[in-house]
Amino acid sequence: MAKKKSFVLRIDPDVYDAIEKWAAQEFRSANGQIEWIIDKALRDAKRPVTKTSNKETDALGDRSPVENED
Repeated sequence: MAKKKSFVLRIDPDVYDAIEKWAAQEFRSANGQIEWIIDKALRDAKRPVTKTSNKETDALGDRSPVENED
């Protein structure tokens, strides 16, 4: 699996509760739902994400990037 960047996100508790409920309905974690929302917003805005090569992943022989994990 590709390494992911960690960061702190401050979010209104009511917004987070709504995201948790939405995520549960789609069998995702709240974190996975937030990633999905951001990914969809980028695609809708036609701002493609360029995947970078991960040297650790390449060393293991997995040279194909994952387009969408969720």
